[in-house]
Amino acid sequence: MAQHMLFGKEAENEAVRFLKEKGYEILHRNWRYLKAEIDIIALTPDKNQIAIVEVKARKKNPLVEPELAVNRKKKNMLISGADQFVISNDIELECRFDIISIEKSGKEWLINHIENAFAAYE
Repeated sequence: MAQHMLFGKEAENEAVRFLKEKGYEILHRNWRYLKAEIDIIALTPDKNQIAIVEVKARKKNPLVEPELAVNRKKKNMLISGADQFVISNDIELECRFDIISIEKSGKEWLINHIENAFAAYE
């Protein structure tokens, strides 16, 4: 597996660990629908919402914050994928879209969880 893919998988594992520590229940990882892939789908700690989580990771001191890589096209694919996930799993909870921005410095992970990073109707 390519080095950047290994780094991405390591970052996703770190994001899952972070979410579990905060009380989230991980429902699915790397869920695909057509061209859309949702990194993490989780039930929020209060069990009132489904969090559709996009993980963006960079090595320390990136030129641009990782979360800025979630552009309009990526948002639209996440929205489409979330719609299909909710329909195919007969979920009646509200969905929100989060971004977990991760930077790695040596062996340390700096995690920024942006809840409600964007809305489906933007």
